[in-house]
Amino acid sequence: MHRRDFLLSSGIAPLVPLGAQAQASGGIKITDIKTFVVGLATRNLVFVKVETDQKIDGIGEAYSCGPDEATVAVIHDFKRWLVGQDPRNIEYLWALMYNFTRFPGGLVVNAALSGIEQALWDISGKAAGLPVYMLLGGKCRDRVRLYQSARGKDPKELAGHARALVDKYGYTAVKISPHMPEGNAAPYNRVTRVAGQRIRAVRDALGPDVDIAVDIHAKFFEVSRAVRLAQAIEPYHPMWLEEPIRPENVEAMAKLATHVTIPLASGECNYTKHEFKDLLVAQALDIIQPDVCLCGGLMELKKIAAMAQAHNVMVAPHNPMGPVATAVNVHFAASTPNFLILEYVPDDEPPRSELVRQPLRVQKGYIPVPTQPGLGIELNEKAFKKYPPRAWHRGFDYREDGSVAFI
Repeated sequence: MHRRDFLLSSGIAPLVPLGAQAQASGGIKITDIKTFVVGLATRNLVFVKVETDQKIDGIGEAYSCGPDEATVAVIHDFKRWLVGQDPRNIEYLWALMYNFTRFPGGLVVNAALSGIEQALWDISGKAAGLPVYMLLGGKCRDRVRLYQSARGKDPKELAGHARALVDKYGYTAVKISPHMPEGNAAPYNRVTRVAGQRIRAVRDALGPDVDIAVDIHAKFFEVSRAVRLAQAIEPYHPMWLEEPIRPENVEAMAKLATHVTIPLASGECNYTKHEFKDLLVAQALDIIQPDVCLCGGLMELKKIAAMAQAHNVMVAPHNPMGPVATAVNVHFAASTPNFLILEYVPDDEPPRSELVRQPLRVQKGYIPVPTQPGLGIELNEKAFKKYPPRAWHRGFDYREDGSVAFI
């Protein structure tokens, strides 16, 4: 006898899918999911808008993978699964997208899922009349600490930019690259020596108390090379050493952790709780850096952070994307005890300042926690026409012998 027939003959009602329950009860229903790809100077931003029959819309941001057309295609495919569902059933809808994809997603699938999931939280907060962080346990803090990346070809230019950022925005931390121009084609010793000069210049410019994070950007393959660079910059007391080696080998990262005293940070290339579990169990990192536009969304980021808290590890989210991603991260930071600091790209000048209505603003190196329902911001769709998307990909780089380098 078929299971459904057995249940009916036994007087037991079979389970009804949650989407059908929402339709039967007259609850909020998803009617459409739209995407907006906005072109910036260096990459695109991919915004998501989930619309409902109650005219309560939510917004999110997917990671800009390059090719971004692939991410948009996946979002539109997910739309076929989600229309008619109650957007407040976030765990259910996340499982629907994740489980029915069948194989664990990579860059594109997880970016699409993350952007949609964020929009569901925005809708849920607006429907409840509460900021999203109040649905995640409430506030742990009143303001969110920020840092920005300083840039410069030589130590003097780098130090000058770092000083200017601190003076303008009031940051208590900055991040820098230790790499000289065309460093992939330079000898190890020169790269290491110049790295020490770069961070020393920034330390001299900022004084002893501003934190300086150092980002190798996963350009190193060998553990020994990361150890040598760490030894060169250690006298200048870096806040952390980010992506010191390629992220694929957890055991190699754990080996590196036993050879350096600088806190190690990584995680922007990792997806979902499952990949972060291995990093945390290996005690490979002091700080994890999931990206809310890539790791699986806001609730997944909260779960990853809870796992990190149980391992005495702090969370400093990767956040190089747009103003919607920043807003989502602010709600995460507001509600997460082991949040450390947030990467930030300023939204105070065009084109970024035009992309959302009333973007969150920096006050003395922090963003105050918003009080509006949902995420607290809205897309300015009229401005998108001014910034059409373009095809792009990460740059190419080569070693001196012509072989392909890491970027």
